[in-house]
Amino acid sequence: MKSEMVKVMYRKKAQTVIKGLSSRHMHGYYAETKEEALRIILELIPEGSSIGYGGVASADEIGLKEALAAGNYHLIRREAAANEKERHDIYKQIFDADFFLSGVNAMTEDGIIVNIDGNGNRVSAIAYGPKKVIFIAGMNKVVKDIDAAVTRARTIAAPTNAQRFDYDTPCRKTGTCMNCKSPQSICDDILIVRNSMNPNRMHVVLVGEELGY
Repeated sequence: MKSEMVKVMYRKKAQTVIKGLSSRHMHGYYAETKEEALRIILELIPEGSSIGYGGVASADEIGLKEALAAGNYHLIRREAAANEKERHDIYKQIFDADFFLSGVNAMTEDGIIVNIDGNGNRVSAIAYGPKKVIFIAGMNKVVKDIDAAVTRARTIAAPTNAQRFDYDTPCRKTGTCMNCKSPQSICDDILIVRNSMNPNRMHVVLVGEELGY
């Protein structure tokens, strides 16, 4: 019974978020399941498209990267870089991609999107470069307002994400944000998307499940 009530709540809240996104010239979609989210995203991306991505655990969780790799798409794989120069070259290729895939660290009920980055490759591609951006957002990322969104990005998403890296940061050791200025901090750049000048560029697929960090 509890899980069913959560699904109902997510469904209703998603409509509020989608209305907010529309007012900000972004497109919103709601999928109750990972499988439905995958179908919606594949319908948004024409075959033959070039596709880049940032750190986007949600794409792995719904099977998106695997589906794109198996299809007729040009997937620009940042993990294919053998060294720093190759990684930099791949980031430049991504800037010219047809699509960019991203998760969200947090978003507000009225459609503002917040992401936090270490070296800025993800937030810079969201802000400018690829022709279209597709965000994948589990409904666990939706919070009340912008203050709560920034707090979630810094105190939940970043310390959790830090566990993936062999970085010497306080949050990796303690599991909580210490507001550090570590040279290896992954909280260097915060991007707040409150509106889209191009009404066809940004698409947000909300998923009625917990995804990502």
